[in-house]
Amino acid sequence: MSWFTKALKSSVGKKFVLGLTGLALVGFLIEHLVGNLLLYKGADSFNGYAHMLESSELILPAELGLLALFLVHIVLAITVTVGNKSARPEVYSMYASKGGRTLASKTMIYTGILIFVFLVLHLVHFRFGVQSLDAEGRRNLYAAVLALFRSPVYVAWYVLAVCLVGLHVSHGFQSALRSIGVNHPKYAPALEALSLLFGFLFAIGFSSFALWAHFFKGGS
Repeated sequence: MSWFTKALKSSVGKKFVLGLTGLALVGFLIEHLVGNLLLYKGADSFNGYAHMLESSELILPAELGLLALFLVHIVLAITVTVGNKSARPEVYSMYASKGGRTLASKTMIYTGILIFVFLVLHLVHFRFGVQSLDAEGRRNLYAAVLALFRSPVYVAWYVLAVCLVGLHVSHGFQSALRSIGVNHPKYAPALEALSLLFGFLFAIGFSSFALWAHFFKGGS
């Protein structure tokens, strides 16, 4: 881990690690989105998938690793943001006046904090809050999802939160690639488009679960 500690001692190293953790979290979001698509296949498929993950011997190391990933990403994001503003505030002022910043880039730290709050609540509801079992003796996450999304208030909160995830990723993905050295004018438009596509897919994909459950599976 010496390379990791050395990297954290320089601003370039911090941005590099920030980029790596960001890309890893995008990978997690992709896996999570794909897994949640099993909701559309029904209770047996979704509960079976969740049970397979939870019964794996790797689940605890994976969850601890994911937690560490989130914490490192959050701490580095705050550190880099504060460092950038304090080191060269006049450069960022000029950059902003030229219209180089977007809504996503200007709100990264704020959307990141809100996303963290959302994730904590999400874990409380689905990782630790579901005790009922299905006919196969598995945690009935499918029923829990439908029950929670009966509330229009929770649906609105969930859709808002995942749209913030999409907004965050729409800038974060391309920024992460630049941080690890994927930065060439020739590929910049394609990377920007890909980043926007990821953000859009995450926002629409995750929102669809809440809207489908509420309007087609017994919303109040």
